[in-house]
Amino acid sequence: MAACRLLLFAFLALYSSFALASDPSSLQDFCVADPSGKVLVNGVTCKDPKMVEASDFSFSGLHLAGNVSNAVGSRVTAVTATQIPGLSTLGISLARIDWEPKGINPPHTHPRATEILTVIEGTIEVGFVTSNPENRLITKVLNKGDAFVFPVGLVHFQKNVGHRNAFAIAALSSQNPGVITIANAVLGSTPDIPSGILAKAFQLNLKVVKDLQSKF
Repeated sequence: MAACRLLLFAFLALYSSFALASDPSSLQDFCVADPSGKVLVNGVTCKDPKMVEASDFSFSGLHLAGNVSNAVGSRVTAVTATQIPGLSTLGISLARIDWEPKGINPPHTHPRATEILTVIEGTIEVGFVTSNPENRLITKVLNKGDAFVFPVGLVHFQKNVGHRNAFAIAALSSQNPGVITIANAVLGSTPDIPSGILAKAFQLNLKVVKDLQSKF
């Protein structure tokens, strides 16, 4: 009997951990985001259902390539609850990612979502790093029609290793997955993380760290 109780408690703990690992489930047909709402909640308040329109559930423009003329040679076009208010409480969003040849989507994390990426055009090298202490790099080259999963919270990246522009569609398990680009967060915080801390953390010369910070 004691063993049965222990097994039941273990199952409930495991189930609870899964339940807390995604956006809260909706208790109604929809909760269209109302950005003008004054109440502070975990997300935004709901629009009056009588005022909801088809435009609250749609987005146009994913057929258009993003402008990749920037330092990293990529552009992410996000479609979250900000772009489609009807995504609020539904626990899903997506993005279009464009790359120029050799362009990268720099190492980053999504603190609230697992991501599945499908290559539509091009050849993309992808990878993620497991958590401490192993920090194992898992990487693969994807071609048109291939898909790859990045587990929630893990640092990951993509690079166009082909000779032409490429793009992919990514689906994410949160209405607002969030993104933390590692270089920007560590080297470009406001105010700066003290250079001495970064120099010791990365085992670099203080001058090198200050030079890196100046780029962000």
